[in-house]
Amino acid sequence: MTDSAVQHADETGSGKGIRTLILSVFLALLAGGGAFYATWSGLIPSPLQQAPPRLAALPDIDFVALDPLVISLANGGQTRHLRFTAQIEVERPYKSEVEHLKPRILDLLNGYLRALTPSELEAPAALVRLRAQMLRRLQIITGEGRVRDLLITEFVIN
Repeated sequence: MTDSAVQHADETGSGKGIRTLILSVFLALLAGGGAFYATWSGLIPSPLQQAPPRLAALPDIDFVALDPLVISLANGGQTRHLRFTAQIEVERPYKSEVEHLKPRILDLLNGYLRALTPSELEAPAALVRLRAQMLRRLQIITGEGRVRDLLITEFVIN
């Protein structure tokens, strides 16, 4: 290749590069302007303009309060007491049926808690395990679908 051929190739290549650069910048500005207009005019909804999520309706539940239980815990020669209070979460249509079974429920809880040793009650995960055990027993006594949950409101060992 001669010097004149190289010079001629550089002139045509640089003109093509500048044209491509100008076209790219123009298209980028056009796309940016179009995106701005679409967002500003509301064609593209922003996250701030979206409606707040609808809250689901609360389930049809009610609570049955249980009488407080005081359980004696024998620990060798030392006597300690457990004070236990709870509420039962029930489906509203079954509230009267579960209230009718309160004496049986209290008997069940009293017997179950008396069978526990102080070391079982003082374990770090004891309350979670005891709550699950008592809830399952309540569901067996009252029948499936009536008791949703057992809420322990007081659990004091002294």
